[in-house]
Amino acid sequence: MEVNILFKIAAIGIVISIINSVLIRSGREEQAQFTTLAGVILVLLMIIPLLTRLFSNIKTMFQIYY
Repeated sequence: MEVNILFKIAAIGIVISIINSVLIRSGREEQAQFTTLAGVILVLLMIIPLLTRLFSNIKTMFQIYY
């Protein structure tokens, strides 16, 4: 199992949270929202290949073919 991905996601969350706090306190709510969206997209780009591999392994394990 890739534990490193959990640390990467946590690090992204921490950085995004800090950036959001700074942007909101400086009156830049719209940029804070875009920052959050960028963080979510980045995490999804990291997770989607892992989910694809997981479902592929499940299909192979249970011999599910379409």
